[in-house]
Amino acid sequence: GVVYSEMMQYDLALQCYEKAALYRPMYAEAYCNMGVIYKNRGDLQAAIACYERCLSVSPNFEIAKNNMAIALTDLGTKVKLEGDIHQGVAYYKKALLYNWHYADAMYNLGVAYGEMLKFDMAVVMYELALHFNPHCAEACNNLGVIFKDRDNLDKAVECYQMALSIKPNFSQSLNNLGVVYTVQGKMDAAASMIERAIMANPSYAEAYNNLGVLHRDAGNISLAIEAYEHCLQIDPDSRNAGQNRLLAMNYIYEGDDDKLYSAHRDWGKRFVRLYPQYTSWVNTKEPDRRLTVGYISPDYFTHSVSYFIEAPLVHHDYANYKVVIYSSVVKADAKTLRFKDVVMKKGGTWRDIFGIDEKKVASIVREDQVDILVELTGHTANNRLGVMACRPAPIQATWIGYPNTTGLPSIDYRFTDALVDPPNTKQKHVEELVRLPGCFLCYSPSPEAGPVVQTPAAANGFVTFGSFNNLAKITPRVLHVWARILSAIPTSRLVVKCKPFCCDSVRERFLKKLEELGVKTLRVDLLPLILLNHDHMQAYSLMDIRFLLTLGYLSICRNYYNL
Repeated sequence: GVVYSEMMQYDLALQCYEKAALYRPMYAEAYCNMGVIYKNRGDLQAAIACYERCLSVSPNFEIAKNNMAIALTDLGTKVKLEGDIHQGVAYYKKALLYNWHYADAMYNLGVAYGEMLKFDMAVVMYELALHFNPHCAEACNNLGVIFKDRDNLDKAVECYQMALSIKPNFSQSLNNLGVVYTVQGKMDAAASMIERAIMANPSYAEAYNNLGVLHRDAGNISLAIEAYEHCLQIDPDSRNAGQNRLLAMNYIYEGDDDKLYSAHRDWGKRFVRLYPQYTSWVNTKEPDRRLTVGYISPDYFTHSVSYFIEAPLVHHDYANYKVVIYSSVVKADAKTLRFKDVVMKKGGTWRDIFGIDEKKVASIVREDQVDILVELTGHTANNRLGVMACRPAPIQATWIGYPNTTGLPSIDYRFTDALVDPPNTKQKHVEELVRLPGCFLCYSPSPEAGPVVQTPAAANGFVTFGSFNNLAKITPRVLHVWARILSAIPTSRLVVKCKPFCCDSVRERFLKKLEELGVKTLRVDLLPLILLNHDHMQAYSLMDIRFLLTLGYLSICRNYYNL
């Protein structure tokens, strides 16, 4: 049997091993060798059965125990990928009973716990995997992902750098380190990492998406769109790149440009085909019953959209309408808890859906018999448009979070008003526009804004204009208008706050653009990201007049309130 195995004549080898075991039932090595052949063939159940027979006659046979741990770990991964994550975890744990220091089983347990959102357990498993296999770059990388998601960016950077010290061309860690640097506003370092990731793996679609995000945050929208489109060439179904591209196009195309509408419409047609659609509903058609209205969003926390969500949550007619909130908030904060408390006390229903598959969420919405489902995100981060694509409610609408059509044919209406979308607008929408009377949204100021203070010009003797926004919104047209205003008031100054301004090259490029338009750099103050919301709010006291942008109505209200 051994000779036939070495000659790769495995069927003959199996026959010999089986005969050997038949003549000598206590022949542990024969059972073990049969297990190896079955394992290499991918027949994990047969391999495990052979190892069990081996260990039943020789319980301390270390090679068989190690082989059993390997086979159980592989089986755990197989069943996990087939959708049974709990059985996968059970196999990983069983593997550790046979080899308690088997790092691969620990690593795979970490992956499974991460997918189950049990991140504390995942961290323990990854750290154990590293203890028993210090060369496991994947465990370092995955630890970095968890720390990044927990906003512990310094620890995330440390983990990614450790992974790269083990595996210098590890494209995932290069990409992930670039993402953290982008979040920190370190654009040059971020670009270097992501470009290295692409060099290491030219077909790495998500790296191109992240390169697009970097260019967007640095204000280079054309380069951002180019990177997103490169990602889509590699992976046409990349949701991140597809939606990031649509969002970026809003910054450089006028609303009535057919390119903008066509891009959204085409994306919607492609996206909706990925989801099964409900075509009938069990909602009763009694004319006098209370309608059930659902609102789905990831932004029920301290986020720009939340300042416009608060009024509907507080002042909704809970007596005549049943209100169901579907919250996919990634990291809940005090505002999340306050919103939840308001909804529950007023008789509404609050459902936390973060981490739940969108098709499953759609089935929950359907079970709740929602009559009107309103999404509040559009193509911005962490949206749940997949739920809307399933059409779990007979009437669906979009509101507040996105200044354009979603492109989804499964969304019937878009709530707006006659000022934002005049009746004679040439801008096209997949949805039917419903113009609310007056204004389509209502701003609730932050209690951290503090009292309105005296205008700085009274003490300074000059007017300070300002803008606290992302560079993507400060388009060349916007800069030209700012320059004209600043030129018309020679004593005035400009203060701009934006995350990438901690990067020298971004600062220099921005100042150079202004200088080319006739604005001396000595008149301009550039501020980097301010981490705490309270400090961010207080920084508005540095300006007298806030410059408007072509996009960004969500932040305009906040700025006017603070001024």
